[in-house]
Amino acid sequence: MRTFVSASALYAAVTFGSAARSSELPLLAWPVACELGTTCFIQNYVDHDSSENTLDFRCGHRTYDGHDGTDIRLPDLDFQRRGVEVVAAASGRVARTRDGMDDVSVRILGKAAVAGSECGNGAVIEHGNGWSTQYCHMAKGSLRVKPGDSVSSGQALGLVGLSGNTEFPHIHFTVRHNGAVVDPFAEGAAKGQCNVGRSLWQATVHSVLNYRPTEIINVGFADRAVTIDEIETGEIKRSLLGSRSAAVVAYVRAIGLQAEDEQAIELRSPHGQIIAEYRAPKLPRDQAQYFISVGQKLSGAAWPLGTYTATFMLRRGDFEIERTNFEVKIVR
Repeated sequence: MRTFVSASALYAAVTFGSAARSSELPLLAWPVACELGTTCFIQNYVDHDSSENTLDFRCGHRTYDGHDGTDIRLPDLDFQRRGVEVVAAASGRVARTRDGMDDVSVRILGKAAVAGSECGNGAVIEHGNGWSTQYCHMAKGSLRVKPGDSVSSGQALGLVGLSGNTEFPHIHFTVRHNGAVVDPFAEGAAKGQCNVGRSLWQATVHSVLNYRPTEIINVGFADRAVTIDEIETGEIKRSLLGSRSAAVVAYVRAIGLQAEDEQAIELRSPHGQIIAEYRAPKLPRDQAQYFISVGQKLSGAAWPLGTYTATFMLRRGDFEIERTNFEVKIVR
């Protein structure tokens, strides 16, 4: 989600630039208490392109025009409601905080309601030698630090939220050196450069550098047609299948899809027969997120008991780049 930081926000907007050597800043801990690729995902990276086009640190397009941080998202609002901690990426002193903004999607509030406070609830930590980190969109009332506090690397600052200019639960994490944005995946890379620079992440955060141009963040089954809002809220996970359910529906949501991608999903009975399939048209343009589903209505008295399997496939050009199987068991 776009996160513009104005002069009246926690930190004034600044330009992207090369930074001094990373030895001036202790290597960064992962700023969210989650397992990357399982309980959290990177939605957007820093934009390295100075034009209206986009370029992430790996020469891909997992970003949007002017994006100045790393968006670390949760799979849905159910995860946010459980409470996922935001932690200090490095030791330092808390310079600024904001709390008290509601956790409401900007699609409901409207952008005018968050003008000047796009970062939402959050904090800025100064680490010395001109380095700072910023944490945006934290949960209302969750901040555990105040300006002037000293914090250590990995110390809890608060919880992931939905405050400010965002449509999904995530943390917008920005690194700066002397006011200039630094991509923590590619320190030293200037605008227009990719596949260069060094990582600022600790070696223990090995999964961070496992760049994936596309990721699947939600899969599941439901007893009815699925909507994107139900996936985002987590409500669809409470749709439990039984032998007399009106339908069996399988769904997948992916992020980082590209123009011309081809998606398909199949649903198989406990006997291995395809009972429903859908092949989506090629995408006309890049998509930050996209969901696909397929299902079959109940035609008899009850569904056969056993394990139903769904297979999602994603083709990019001449190659199948994703294939995911998931299943559900109907026992009564």
